[in-house]
Amino acid sequence: MTDDIVLIVDDTPQTLGLLTDTLEREGMTVLVATSGQAALDLLAKIAPHVILMDAVMPGLDGFATTRAIKQTPGRENIPVIFMTGLSDTEHVVAGLAAGGVDYVTKPIKLEELIARIRVHLLNARLAEGARAALDATGRSLLAMDGGGRILWSTPRAEDLLGGLFHGGQLLLTDALVGQLLSLTRQTGSTAVVPLGEAEIGFHYLNPVREGEYLFRVTEDRPGLREEILRGRFPLTQREAEVLVWVAAGKSNQDIADILGNSVATVKKHLLQIYAKLSVENRATAAAMAVQVLSEQG
Repeated sequence: MTDDIVLIVDDTPQTLGLLTDTLEREGMTVLVATSGQAALDLLAKIAPHVILMDAVMPGLDGFATTRAIKQTPGRENIPVIFMTGLSDTEHVVAGLAAGGVDYVTKPIKLEELIARIRVHLLNARLAEGARAALDATGRSLLAMDGGGRILWSTPRAEDLLGGLFHGGQLLLTDALVGQLLSLTRQTGSTAVVPLGEAEIGFHYLNPVREGEYLFRVTEDRPGLREEILRGRFPLTQREAEVLVWVAAGKSNQDIADILGNSVATVKKHLLQIYAKLSVENRATAAAMAVQVLSEQG
C-alpha cells in the first residue's frame, strides 16, 4: 500500500462511494468532504497529496474552494483535479483559472481518472523534490504564475522578503506584480524595489514550465557585499571594499576615485588581497569574489 492520500470533495453520495471504493482498491487512502467549507476545515488539519474537486456544489462551490486552497500556506501546491458535468469551455477555463491542474467530466471514466491522479501525484513529488533541493542550497528563488500569484518560494527568499509578508502570505502591490510580469519578456532582466533600508532585486531567470516564471531574489544594502566577502575571506573593511569594485570590473584608477584613495594605495590593498586569497592575479581574485557574491542569491 502506498502513502498516497486523496481528498474527494463532492456532495453526491453515489460519486463518493464509487470513487472511495475504486481508489482504496488502488491502495490509496481516501478522505471525504461533502462541501467546500468541510474541505477547507479538513485541510487545516491534514495535507492530502491530491484533491478531486466537484465543480458544482451548494454553498462554496468547487471554484471558490480551490481559490481558497491556493491562498492557504502549506496547501497551495496540492494538485486539484476538477470533476464536472460541465464540459463547456468557460467552465473548464474557470476551473484552471481557479488553480486546478486538470479536469475530468462526469460520468467519470475510472481508469482515466486513476491514470490522471498518478500523473499529478508524480508531478507534485518531482516539483516538491526540486523545491526541497533548492531550499537545501540556500538559493533565494520564487516562482510566479502568469496572473501574478506566487506559486512557491524558498526559505531564503522569504527571509529577504520578510517585510512583504503579512499573515503568512507574500503580498505584492499591483504595480510590482506588473513590473515583475513585464520582466518575463526577456531572460536576465531585473527590477529593484526599496524595502526598508535595503533594496531587493528581482532577477528573471526563465520559465520553469508553461505559466510558471522563476525569479532570483537578492538584497542590496550599504556594506552588504563587503560584509559577505569578509565573512568568507580574512579581509579588512577597506580590502573588502576594494575587492567589491575589482569584482565589478573597475580599474585601479576607478577604485581610487570611488574610495578617495590614491592608485598606489589601491595597489597595496590588492597585494594584500592576493596574499589572503592565495591567488596571483586580479582576474582570479575577481572570479573568486564574483562566485562568493553570486552564492548569496
